[in-house]
Amino acid sequence: MAETDEIARFYDRCSDLMRELLTALAAVPDTPRTFPEIEDALGWQRRRIASVLGGVSHLRNTEFGGRRPYRFHDERQAASGRWEMWMDSTQARVVRQEASGGPDVPRREPRLRWTE
Repeated sequence: MAETDEIARFYDRCSDLMRELLTALAAVPDTPRTFPEIEDALGWQRRRIASVLGGVSHLRNTEFGGRRPYRFHDERQAASGRWEMWMDSTQARVVRQEASGGPDVPRREPRLRWTE
Protein backbone atom coordinates (compact mmCIF):
# COMPACT_ATOMS: atom_id res chain seq x y z
CA MET A 1 0.00 0.00 0.00
CA ALA A 2 1.26 3.43 -0.89
CA GLU A 3 -1.82 5.69 -0.83
CA THR A 4 -2.02 7.52 2.49
CA ASP A 5 -5.82 7.48 2.61
CA GLU A 6 -5.85 3.73 2.06
CA ILE A 7 -3.27 3.14 4.80
CA ALA A 8 -5.30 5.29 7.20
CA ARG A 9 -8.49 3.39 6.31
CA PHE A 10 -6.76 0.04 6.87
CA TYR A 11 -5.55 1.23 10.28
CA ASP A 12 -9.08 2.32 11.15
CA ARG A 13 -10.71 -0.92 10.00
CA CYS A 14 -8.32 -3.49 11.49
CA SER A 15 -8.33 -5.09 14.94
CA ASP A 16 -6.72 -3.60 18.04
CA LEU A 17 -3.95 -6.21 17.87
CA MET A 18 -3.25 -5.38 14.24
CA ARG A 19 -3.11 -1.68 15.12
CA GLU A 20 -0.64 -2.53 17.88
CA LEU A 21 1.51 -4.41 15.36
CA LEU A 22 1.30 -1.59 12.80
CA THR A 23 2.28 0.96 15.45
CA ALA A 24 5.30 -1.14 16.44
CA LEU A 25 6.40 -1.42 12.80
CA ALA A 26 5.94 2.34 12.34
CA ALA A 27 8.25 3.02 15.28
CA VAL A 28 11.20 1.61 13.33
CA PRO A 29 10.60 2.35 9.62
CA ASP A 30 12.70 0.90 6.82
CA THR A 31 14.16 -1.73 9.15
CA PRO A 32 13.25 -5.36 8.41
CA ARG A 33 12.87 -7.37 11.63
CA THR A 34 12.09 -11.02 12.22
CA PHE A 35 8.76 -12.01 13.72
CA PRO A 36 10.38 -13.03 17.05
CA GLU A 37 12.14 -9.63 17.29
CA ILE A 38 8.85 -7.81 16.77
CA GLU A 39 6.97 -10.12 19.15
CA ASP A 40 9.62 -9.55 21.84
CA ALA A 41 9.37 -5.77 21.39
CA LEU A 42 5.60 -5.99 21.84
CA GLY A 43 5.78 -8.45 24.74
CA TRP A 44 3.81 -10.97 22.70
CA GLN A 45 4.08 -14.74 22.81
CA ARG A 46 5.62 -16.51 19.83
CA ARG A 47 3.40 -17.03 16.76
CA ARG A 48 1.08 -14.16 17.78
CA ILE A 49 2.00 -12.22 14.62
CA ALA A 50 0.98 -15.17 12.45
CA SER A 51 -2.36 -15.27 14.25
CA VAL A 52 -2.93 -11.52 13.91
CA LEU A 53 -2.05 -11.59 10.20
CA GLY A 54 -4.40 -14.53 9.68
CA GLY A 55 -7.15 -12.61 11.44
CA VAL A 56 -6.78 -9.56 9.19
CA SER A 57 -6.54 -11.62 6.00
CA HIS A 58 -10.26 -11.46 5.18
CA LEU A 59 -10.37 -7.68 5.64
CA ARG A 60 -7.20 -7.22 3.62
CA ASN A 61 -8.45 -9.34 0.74
CA THR A 62 -12.07 -8.15 0.62
CA GLU A 63 -11.62 -4.42 1.24
CA PHE A 64 -8.06 -3.74 0.07
CA GLY A 65 -7.50 -6.15 -2.81
CA GLY A 66 -4.89 -8.05 -0.78
CA ARG A 67 -2.67 -4.97 -0.36
CA ARG A 68 -0.76 -4.52 2.91
CA PRO A 69 0.41 -1.39 4.72
CA TYR A 70 3.67 -3.20 5.54
CA ARG A 71 6.27 -5.26 3.70
CA PHE A 72 7.64 -8.81 3.91
CA HIS A 73 10.76 -10.74 3.08
CA ASP A 74 10.29 -14.49 3.17
CA GLU A 75 13.05 -16.73 4.48
CA ARG A 76 14.69 -16.94 1.04
CA GLN A 77 14.88 -13.15 0.58
CA ALA A 78 15.79 -12.17 4.14
CA ALA A 79 19.36 -11.77 5.33
CA SER A 80 18.37 -13.48 8.59
CA GLY A 81 17.00 -16.55 6.81
CA ARG A 82 13.66 -15.99 8.60
CA TRP A 83 10.50 -14.12 7.68
CA GLU A 84 11.00 -10.38 8.14
CA MET A 85 8.47 -7.58 8.27
CA TRP A 86 8.73 -3.77 8.11
CA MET A 87 7.13 -0.52 6.95
CA ASP A 88 8.53 2.05 4.62
CA SER A 89 8.78 5.69 5.75
CA THR A 90 5.53 6.79 4.10
CA GLN A 91 3.52 3.93 5.57
CA ALA A 92 5.07 4.57 9.00
CA ARG A 93 4.27 8.31 8.90
CA VAL A 94 0.59 7.63 8.18
CA VAL A 95 0.33 5.00 10.93
CA ARG A 96 2.04 7.29 13.47
CA GLN A 97 -0.40 10.08 12.55
CA GLU A 98 -3.37 7.74 12.91
CA ALA A 99 -2.10 6.32 16.21
CA SER A 100 -1.53 9.76 17.70
CA GLY A 101 -4.72 11.31 16.36
CA GLY A 102 -2.61 14.14 14.95
CA PRO A 103 -4.25 17.43 14.01
CA ASP A 104 -4.32 16.65 10.28
CA VAL A 105 -5.95 13.24 10.78
CA PRO A 106 -9.74 13.27 11.15
CA ARG A 107 -10.89 11.04 13.98
CA ARG A 108 -13.12 8.19 12.97
CA GLU A 109 -15.82 6.46 14.89
CA PRO A 110 -14.57 3.07 16.09
CA ARG A 111 -15.81 0.11 14.12
CA LEU A 112 -18.52 -1.82 15.90
CA ARG A 113 -17.54 -5.33 16.85
CA TRP A 114 -19.82 -8.26 17.31
CA THR A 115 -19.37 -10.02 20.65
CA GLU A 116 -21.14 -12.89 22.28
